[in-house]
Amino acid sequence: MATEANTAFKVMNQEFMKLDRFDGSNFNRWKDKILFLLTVLNVAYFLNPNLQVMDANSKEIAKVVELKKRKEDNFTCRGHILNTLSYRLYDLYMSMQSPVEIWKALEEKYNTATRY
Repeated sequence: MATEANTAFKVMNQEFMKLDRFDGSNFNRWKDKILFLLTVLNVAYFLNPNLQVMDANSKEIAKVVELKKRKEDNFTCRGHILNTLSYRLYDLYMSMQSPVEIWKALEEKYNTATRY
């Protein structure tokens, strides 16, 4: 687990991984870049709207470990998405706790590729 966290921080610190803040324009460009980053960080699966919720009451060690990883991945995925938004958009979406909720809201508002 510590190795994964170290890898994530190394990726975050790379100059080539720094994204311009999304300000409402060029959504599809931003979307491609953030999907790449989240895939490299192994947290893009959190954007799957069909991701099953895990039972937090489970006593099985494997499930407890997986639940902890999911919580960390949720935090990482949400944080990276919010961190690439302009301050104005960050303030609008920061109250949403689910990365997929933020993702869907951004797609609904800014994804113009499928509208025409």
